[in-house]
Amino acid sequence: MSILLETKEVSKHFGEYQALNAVSIQVPKNNIFGLLGPNGAGKTTLIRIINQITLPDTGSVLLDGEPLQPHHVQYIGYLPEERGLYKSMKVGEQALYLAQLKGLSYSEAKKRLHYWFDKFEIGHWWGKKIDELSKGMAQKVQFIVTVLHQPKLLIFDEPFSGFDPINANLIKDEILQLRDEGSTIIFSTHRMESVEELCDDIALIHESKKILEGNLDDIKRDYKTNTFEVGLMTEHSAVLKQTIEGKFKVSAANFKSLNNDLKLNISLGANQTPNDLLAFLTAQSQVLHFKELIPNASDIFIQTIKNN
Repeated sequence: MSILLETKEVSKHFGEYQALNAVSIQVPKNNIFGLLGPNGAGKTTLIRIINQITLPDTGSVLLDGEPLQPHHVQYIGYLPEERGLYKSMKVGEQALYLAQLKGLSYSEAKKRLHYWFDKFEIGHWWGKKIDELSKGMAQKVQFIVTVLHQPKLLIFDEPFSGFDPINANLIKDEILQLRDEGSTIIFSTHRMESVEELCDDIALIHESKKILEGNLDDIKRDYKTNTFEVGLMTEHSAVLKQTIEGKFKVSAANFKSLNNDLKLNISLGANQTPNDLLAFLTAQSQVLHFKELIPNASDIFIQTIKNN
């Protein structure tokens, strides 16, 4: 696995407050990497260090194998949670100005901007001032400015904030396409459903320390409990439940169903398989619902933090 960004034992204090404590992460190339954690965990501080807005007290940052240097800013695109557009400037002239700061010529910047403005169907915004746009409209402009210079590394901090579902899906699709076209993306969010949809790998920071890192699918496998959610059609719920409890570990389940069926969560023992469970259930009743309970990103987030 080829690594684009690596932080090594990065620590940062602000006075007596420790924002980061020896945090090491590895962000693979062509990957959407979820940087997760509760408010105040240290995520924004780490992002600011990667962007060279602030410097670490100790530790180092490598970009594509090289120690992070001032000129590397041209290889990074950063969409902060708190947007930074100049409200009194016109959209087009501001986008051109910011693109040229990232190293694009005027002509190349204008060409790329027209491509993106046409793609998002916002060409008529070119002469408007930022303060004439809604929050979601302004965020579209800032997204375009962030990706325009085609950086090696994109950092999106809460990129869906302020978007309605339609535009959130538009930006989500663009992020996936950028990954597929070769971009490496750090994605910081509190929206766990977005993590499920987008992230390949994640790191979880809590109280200034990294407490979890790895491929999201691998982490889910580690957190599995071999529990299945089942719905059974029966006229004798109490009797059937007692029969199942004689062979498996059972608890009540709560899920939507069109039928008034017996709903259970059933956990398998060490030597029991899903086929054993399904064969047993079909011999006892009609199985209407059978689903393995795989922990989602939100479950993992909450459980890991509780355990630390």
